[in-house]
Amino acid sequence: MERYVRTRDDPFFNGIRRGEAAAVNKGSGLDFQGKLGTTKSINRSASDIVNRKTEDITYSPKNSPSDIVLEPIGRSLSGRWSKTSSPLRVIHNFEETLAAYISPDASEAKEEVNFKSSYNVSKRQNDISGVHLPPSAALFYSGTSPKMEVIESCESVYKLNKYLKARRDDVNAGVPGKFLHAVMGPDISDVGSVASTIMYAFYLDETLKSNQLCTVPVINMKRAKLDSHAGLQWLLRSCNIDLSSLIFIDEIDLSYYDLFGSLKLVLLNCDKIPSEQEALKEAIVEVFHCTKSHSYSWVDSTTVRQDVSCCTVIAEKFAMISPEILAGQGFSRLLLAGILVDTGNLSNSECTSKDKYMATLLINGAGRYGCNGLYHILKYKTHDSSDLNMEEILRKEFKKWTRSGKSNTVSSRMLTPNIGMSSIGMSIAQLLLSHDSTSVPEIIHFQKLEKLGLLVVVSGYYDSQKKFKREILVSAESSELMKNLLRFLNASAAQLPLKAVHQSGLKDEMRVFEIDKVTSRKTIEQLLEEFLSASNGYY
Repeated sequence: MERYVRTRDDPFFNGIRRGEAAAVNKGSGLDFQGKLGTTKSINRSASDIVNRKTEDITYSPKNSPSDIVLEPIGRSLSGRWSKTSSPLRVIHNFEETLAAYISPDASEAKEEVNFKSSYNVSKRQNDISGVHLPPSAALFYSGTSPKMEVIESCESVYKLNKYLKARRDDVNAGVPGKFLHAVMGPDISDVGSVASTIMYAFYLDETLKSNQLCTVPVINMKRAKLDSHAGLQWLLRSCNIDLSSLIFIDEIDLSYYDLFGSLKLVLLNCDKIPSEQEALKEAIVEVFHCTKSHSYSWVDSTTVRQDVSCCTVIAEKFAMISPEILAGQGFSRLLLAGILVDTGNLSNSECTSKDKYMATLLINGAGRYGCNGLYHILKYKTHDSSDLNMEEILRKEFKKWTRSGKSNTVSSRMLTPNIGMSSIGMSIAQLLLSHDSTSVPEIIHFQKLEKLGLLVVVSGYYDSQKKFKREILVSAESSELMKNLLRFLNASAAQLPLKAVHQSGLKDEMRVFEIDKVTSRKTIEQLLEEFLSASNGYY
């Protein structure tokens, strides 16, 4: 048997060796001299047209088959088809040409396909030199610079920013001829809520494709308060999100659209619409990622919470319809950050396997920091209060519940007080020592300024043994109100087991407690809401 030796001395490869410099004819195989008639709008992809075997197509006189000029297809001297005029190239050009005439969005699609990722190196705007980053392989090989910052501009973030800017322009124009389809989360705008609001609105816009809806993410906080959310601000900038295109609650009058019946509201990541937007509840058309059955009976579209993070569900939806969009580092970082913060770096006891799976899928978003490093940066930036006064610390993550009813008497204030909750990232002892002797008076001043019957300061931090601890400081306007609250919390000890902590210098109206088990802020919020709406038997 003759041994086979792979070689390129065969004349078959002559055309490859010589190249294609001697092509007889160049240029495309087909050339249209006119456009297809505009009497009827045809909206089909090029693949549909090529695959259609038999269909009657009516041409206008200006676009008859005789107007199509056929040119000879050139070959090289070796008999091989030239690169610019091969039969496959002719078919490819034919499909592209038809798609350009038939699809109105062809030019935009081509522009997005030609997008190339780039990297922007600039001086770091947010200092993270004080963050102790845990060791990781990415950090070992890439390193970290405390002064310089590298931000990747990827196609998925480019599409997201393009969408945000277009919707911002629509809102500035008054959303003419469309319904305002607003996606809004809870009034505590943490990293998870903001990320899920932006991403779910983008997902709805990509999937609904409705000419009657203008789907807009509305960040449920004032733009000025973004400066006090250092962790959120750092995240948005590191993801290359265009902050100027975001719409905050003080930049849009939702009641105006509701008045004229053109508002459709999507309630995200909460069971009840925030009290300040209570008047808009009739406009709710969807409740997404709620923890229990809601009271909006007219809402047909409801997604019950099954995973800890809302970003987990949204990432799964993107993975089903367009997995390639999750490859962009900035896009995946925004979703990953929401999952890590919502699940306590995947250590929450309620964290599901899907939360962990989606965090692994989005790991490219962690970049050189790794998942642990990204989480530590977010926590550090969120709870860094070194340059804030007491009011700014308490207002940084503040939520308020107002009493129901129109009565404003002293007795009604005692029975149904306004309640406020502030979340901080330090121990209560550190909070009280931060401003020495003025800490307690400043807390009381903030309480009076907000007209609160009860102020609950929720503390979450890690002690020296790296063990997470949760504490609360309760400040009541009267000792009677304090007793009523403690009586209610004792009845709910299974959900919130309290252990009194002695703190010198506090009166009976201000108490400090340690929570004996890991408890989420949402659990405390629900208990405060129940206390506010409980029967008068407790009060």
